[in-house]
Amino acid sequence: MTDSWVNETLYEAWGQRFKVKRELARVQSEFQDIMIFESYSHGRVMLLDGVVQITEADEFVYQEMLTHVPLLAHGDAKRVLIIGAGDGGVLKRVLQHRNVERAVMVEIDGEVIRLCKEHMPGISGDAWNDPRAEVIVGDGIDYVRRAEAGSFDVVIVDSTDPIGVGEVLFTDEFYANAARLLSDRGVIVNQCGVPAMQAEELAETSLRRGRVFADIWAYVAAVPTYVGGYMTLGWSAKDASMREASAETIKARAEAAGILGLTRYWTPKIHVAAFELPPYIAEHLPKA
Repeated sequence: MTDSWVNETLYEAWGQRFKVKRELARVQSEFQDIMIFESYSHGRVMLLDGVVQITEADEFVYQEMLTHVPLLAHGDAKRVLIIGAGDGGVLKRVLQHRNVERAVMVEIDGEVIRLCKEHMPGISGDAWNDPRAEVIVGDGIDYVRRAEAGSFDVVIVDSTDPIGVGEVLFTDEFYANAARLLSDRGVIVNQCGVPAMQAEELAETSLRRGRVFADIWAYVAAVPTYVGGYMTLGWSAKDASMREASAETIKARAEAAGILGLTRYWTPKIHVAAFELPPYIAEHLPKA
């Protein structure tokens, strides 16, 4: 395919399109349709079932905020569970934290891992070979159901929207099991969509998370190819004080973790400010 256009199909009446320089892969896996192509504007791009998941141009925004915010808010996260994130970008950012001793990644679709290793290797870097990493091709729902209580400090869910293969990662059962496997100051974060177009996603998942976690909120990141304004990242913690840490405290933790100077979007001040939500987003969260 040369100089054709790919239209994203997330919304029925609104979308974005990319001019394709070269198609790199098109695979129908057991779970979903996977397409990776080289664009003229955003480097290499991956779509799952017609929906943009990642582009080389702006992946750092989402990956950094999904990873560094919970790890540094916790302050002493040594054991991290990643659900999804088959491109390896979250795994890479988790392993940038020198205090992390174990990172388990569970991705249901091995084809996503294989194709991203082949066609988008810069996203993951050397993360796959880090001795602290354990990569499992399997069902994240089953993994959290079986995981030992208190076995992780942070859970990061990098999934598709709650349709198709990603739907089960937004259920009451999943959040209850996540709460059980997290340690006393544990926190779980997950993508909750773009509120301008997917407000119900934030509202519904917040209610579900609120049934098992003491502190429910969200924080934001501006990812250009997640069109519609701010992307929200759901925050569920056992200790509300974790999202009240000052920029100075977060900076000190980041320095100790060894990530200062490695980021292109995340900073200590952006970390703190990301929890200050515009009213049109905050109105979809449970009232205190």
